[in-house]
Amino acid sequence: KVKQGSGNFGYNAATGEYGDMIEMGILDPAKVTRSALQAASSIASLMITTEAMIADVAEDKPAGGGMPDMGGMGGMGGMM
Repeated sequence: KVKQGSGNFGYNAATGEYGDMIEMGILDPAKVTRSALQAASSIASLMITTEAMIADVAEDKPAGGGMPDMGGMGGMGGMM
């Protein structure tokens, strides 16, 4: 159906409707979409063909100690 349309005619996947993409408020430049797909496929192909991956190994560290006390409220002489 999209091939038969002309100009800005396309499919709105969010609503399931066909129509003028500009009137429906959908602005998606083809160059941006193409570039994003190329970048994603490039990274995916690198991940598939890479024979090794580098990742951090989680270390088990004991919990840190507590803070020392603050010594109470000073400077209030003569209260007792």
